[in-house]
Parts: sequence; C-alpha cells; structure tokens
Amino acid sequence: MASAGDKTLQAGLMIAVYATIIGFTDNFVRVIAAEGGLWQFHATRTAMALVMLGLASIPLGLRLRPVNLGAVVARSAIHGLAMVIYFGALAFLPVALVAAGLFTAPIFVLLISWAAYGQAIGPFRIFAVALGFAGAVAVLGPEALKGASLPALLPVIAGALYAMGNIATRRWCAQESAETLLAGFFGALGVIGVVGLLVLSLWPIAVPDGTAGFLQRGLVWPSQQFLFWTFVQAAGSLLAVGMMVRAYQIADATRVSVFEYVILPASAIWSWLIWGEVLTPLAIAGMVLIFVAGVMAALGGQRPAT
Repeated sequence: MASAGDKTLQAGLMIAVYATIIGFTDNFVRVIAAEGGLWQFHATRTAMALVMLGLASIPLGLRLRPVNLGAVVARSAIHGLAMVIYFGALAFLPVALVAAGLFTAPIFVLLISWAAYGQAIGPFRIFAVALGFAGAVAVLGPEALKGASLPALLPVIAGALYAMGNIATRRWCAQESAETLLAGFFGALGVIGVVGLLVLSLWPIAVPDGTAGFLQRGLVWPSQQFLFWTFVQAAGSLLAVGMMVRAYQIADATRVSVFEYVILPASAIWSWLIWGEVLTPLAIAGMVLIFVAGVMAALGGQRPAT
C-alpha cells in the first residue's frame, strides 16, 4: 500500500502532466478569442469533450454514473463558475493580474481546510504555499501587483472558488471516478456557455473587434481555425483535467495545490517556444522558487499524520 508521501509524489507527477498540457493549450486561447466568444467557446468545447468522453467510455469501460449526484453537481458548479470568472476577467484585466489572483487558490485551500474541517496545516506547508506564491508573482512579473482595484477582486474570487472545488474533489467526491467528475466539470461549463449565448441573443451588446470582444461576443459562425483549436482545447483538457482530478482524489488538497504553481512556468516556457516570448531572469528565479515549493510539499507529505 502506498504511503502518504508516495501518493503526494504521485499526485505531483500528475499535476506536472496537467500543467504541461494546459500550459500548451491555453497559449492558443488568444487565437480562439480573436474571432469567437467566451460563451461559444465553452459550449463548443463541452460538446466536443463530452462526445469524446462518451465514445471512450465504451471500449475503456469508464464509469460515468455518479455515486453521489448532488456532490458531483455542487463540485462541478463551483469549479465551472471559477473558470468562467477567470476567463471572463481576461476581457478587461491584464493577464498577469488575473493569473496572480487565480493562484491565490492554494492559500484558500489552507484556510478553508483549517476553518471548515479543522485540519492542522502547520508552518511547513504554510511556508511552502507562500514560497510558491512568491515564485508565481516572480514569473508573472512586477506588473502582477499593479492596478489593484475592485474588478481585480474577481480573479481572487475565482481562486477562492477554485480552492473550494479542489477541496470538494477529495472531501465530497473521493468515491467518484475521475471520468464522472470530468463529465460534471465540462457539463457545468457547457450549461454556463449556453446560458451566456441565450442572454446575448436576447439582449445583444456592442462587441469590440478581435480579442477585446471575447466576453461580449455572442454566437458567430465558427471558422475552421476556431473549431480546430477548440478541439485541441477539448482533447487536451480531458486528459489534463482528468490527471488533476485524480491527483486531488489520492492526496491531501493542501499539499497538491502547491504543485499547481507549476502551470505558470509551464505556460511561460510554451509561450517562449510558440510565440517567442522570452523569459526574464526574474521569471526564471520564480520557477526555481516554485520547484522548491513543490519539493517541500512532497517532503511534508511524508510526515505521519497527527
């Protein structure tokens, strides 16, 4: 039987795969946003993902029926709302500020685990989370701390909701299969996307050109480019989010959440490879801090529970 430390390391490897895939696919959201809208993107991606998941469930024998429907629906709604707020905030806030707000999630994981479940967190894990967050800010650059305002609270709210969903993965849905939670996650985003499209069709608003109109844009005729990159998003997200879900099912959320900071350097590396965006020395230093924080989380997982 695997020890707690072994499971933490295993979960960390799963998060590394998750970060590598998401870092690649999210770099092409800018391509999708140039002609499509947030709501059509979520609705289309969900349709593609659920079709692929349904087709795979037959030969692979996947279990899609939930054990606790209410828990799955609640977790899906929380995670789905977090992602919609995150992507929506990109329409009027700098990417760095939005990402910095979302990556307050590990701090909220600690606070919620302590306040709601009475879990002892200890100075070791608190320091690991703080170190990871410092690394995240370094990767994003000093501009991540500028321009704070009331709208800038939206990514922080997304981070809090994301943390709640991650805690719910283990606390509420430990008996669910990863594919069940995947279906629930995409289903929630799909419903939100369809609702957004209906609202914009009934009450249309002015839409700026290009990526600036990502949030306000309603239903448009999709191009081959939009469909291709949305399909890449759907396929990549199925695998990546499945790995992330499983990681939170097998290990403590307060430890696993620290590993998620790896998404930032992964995204930065892909941005350099794809778009030629060069990493600064500060960003490289931040990646080192994130790596150290992940190692600390893994070492902390080897300590026996008290």
